[in-house]
Amino acid sequence: MPSELTVICADGDDADRAATARALSDAGMRVQSVATVAAVRSGIDPDVDCVVTGFDFPDGDAYDVVNAVRDANPDLAVVVFSDASATDLPRPNQGGLVVEYLSKTMPDATERLVALVSQATTPNYQIAYPVPGDEDERIEALRRYDVEDSDAVGAFERLTKLVASHFDIDVAFVGLLDEHEERFVACEGANWETLAREDTICTHTILEESTMVVENVREDPRFAANDRLAELDIRSYAGVRLTTPEGHAIGALCCIDDEPREYSDAEIRDLELFGEEANEQLRLRRRLDDSVGSSG
Repeated sequence: MPSELTVICADGDDADRAATARALSDAGMRVQSVATVAAVRSGIDPDVDCVVTGFDFPDGDAYDVVNAVRDANPDLAVVVFSDASATDLPRPNQGGLVVEYLSKTMPDATERLVALVSQATTPNYQIAYPVPGDEDERIEALRRYDVEDSDAVGAFERLTKLVASHFDIDVAFVGLLDEHEERFVACEGANWETLAREDTICTHTILEESTMVVENVREDPRFAANDRLAELDIRSYAGVRLTTPEGHAIGALCCIDDEPREYSDAEIRDLELFGEEANEQLRLRRRLDDSVGSSG
């Protein structure tokens, strides 16, 4: 862990600010603890490497902190460390600024915060945790799906086997994204079970209406510094998002290979057709679950 980082720790809650500052300080970082947006604005100087901020302040909120950082130093990373509703949070990459979000309620939150600050201050760091504008509704919709019974898993396993064979790729999977991780419902070609949300490409896929293709992961600035993707030998990616009938993106059907590769227009259309089948399976599961619930 780098020991020379200087971090502004901003939070309107005294107890929360003290706990966060202590975790950063214990990791060897120099911490400037402040309680207002105005103090953040006045504290930004060339020696500051990152701003860690809560949401509520006496003179504003996290949006005001992001704007203050953007005005003072657009190259400075901001980590929003809060239990605020995801829909209240500043969007990632606002105006070219790296804005990360980490929930205080997740397991080992302070340890994850220390690691995220270190990563976010690395040159060419990828923006790892984009949050959709409908995040709360999306998570609530995801909870309506029970896809872990044997019939559902079997259907997705057959589908991913077809996808892997059709595209001649190493791995095909159906993944669902909850608050903190991607859960692989079916994964042909690998035994992946979960992946932290900040590490998964699908975190970006659910923001896109069109199919997302990354021909070379190591040359994409969003993912080039992602050590976890390198460990899994993910070099190329194509994914189509899976949505609820209401339009909330809850996951993706994806193709992975250990070599860079392109996808033709025809191949993208085929992947989208496979995605439609995956969506139908998801919606079938929800109809069945809703029917059982209503009859009970």
